Amino acid sequence: MSRTIVITDLDGTLLDDAYSFEAARPALDLLREKKVPIVVCSSKTRSEIELYREKIGLRGPFIVENGGAVFIPEGYFDFATGEEAADGYQTVVLGKRYSDIRSAFLKIIRDTGIAARGFGDMSVEEVAGRAGLSLQEALLAKQREFDEPFVFLEKEAGIQRFLKAITDEGFKWTRGAFYHILGDNDKGRAARLLKGYYEKEYGRVSVIAIGDGLNDLPLLEEADFPVLVRKKDGSYESAVGLTSLMRAEGIGPEGWKEAIFALSSKL
Repeated sequence: MSRTIVITDLDGTLLDDAYSFEAARPALDLLREKKVPIVVCSSKTRSEIELYREKIGLRGPFIVENGGAVFIPEGYFDFATGEEAADGYQTVVLGKRYSDIRSAFLKIIRDTGIAARGFGDMSVEEVAGRAGLSLQEALLAKQREFDEPFVFLEKEAGIQRFLKAITDEGFKWTRGAFYHILGDNDKGRAARLLKGYYEKEYGRVSVIAIGDGLNDLPLLEEADFPVLVRKKDGSYESAVGLTSLMRAEGIGPEGWKEAIFALSSKL
């Protein structure tokens, strides 16, 4: 018998634009009742995700900063992943360290002359204002380990030249609420690795993956049941066009709830 896990994005997916998951609570309760693991897979930092894991009541592994690392609570699986434990987790690092990413980001700015501004350039107050966070949440958002969110102060031509320079430097970029520069990692690679651990523990595993943006595409490509929810303006991410994709009618957590109940026979 197959076991199901849910791997979900946070911002704009399980969380609405006020960072609330209340609309999804009935579906979260159903998953808890059926003992279905919920894995957060977000562009957020470890510190941010730990906060929401506590609020939602999650205890399992999670994926940070667009697949930069997988954090597995010590003792969660009956086997060791081979990674050294620290801070209560076995951590599988898939991305480049933040210091290397920042160095590359600043070099690209110097080389191209294109105006871009990363979280490392911003005060806590600026991050809070741009992301709609409280000051405490913005402080957590600045605790980057594996990627750098950034904004452009340029028109479209400059943006495309900057993104090309990122790939020319051997890095990758993606887009959620912000642009991100990162190493050779993405949400899909991290989800694939974690699914392998679940299969080692339980046997065959099916994955329901839920997202809303371009940076969720690699995750959705890895899923048995990929789900796209509407953005807050009611649109779907145009870059996500998988043939097996379920498009939920609801926006953010409303769509999340809808999808889980629609797929309840798979749980």
